[in-house]
Amino acid sequence: MKPGPIIYFDGICNLCEGSVKYVIRIDKKKIFRFASLQGKAGQGMLAEHHMPGKDFKSFVLKEGDKIYTRSTAALRVLKLIGGAWSLLYAFILVPPFLRDGIYEFISRNRYTWFGEKTTCWIPTPDLRQRFLD
Repeated sequence: MKPGPIIYFDGICNLCEGSVKYVIRIDKKKIFRFASLQGKAGQGMLAEHHMPGKDFKSFVLKEGDKIYTRSTAALRVLKLIGGAWSLLYAFILVPPFLRDGIYEFISRNRYTWFGEKTTCWIPTPDLRQRFLD
């Protein structure tokens, strides 16, 4: 599969898994690849970038050599998907402390509101090629 942006997500978070499934559904160009932060690829990326290897508070978007987290990562994903979704990238003009404050509030409460799993989600065989591990 052609290298492209990689979304690293919390594999036991129901909100995160749902978000990944939604991105897969609307990513008509199939530009994104995915990896659980708990997996080998996710843990390797976190170590490489000196990020915490547990207690995940953000998903991570890796575009080439650049790493994006929190609201900036989410907005960049929407921009890369294109179409009407890219219009939401205008929120990048909102100061990061405001955007990330909202993001962190949701992140802090995501397990309470959406629940968590005891194991990571396993993609279907047809989606497997888009996952790093």
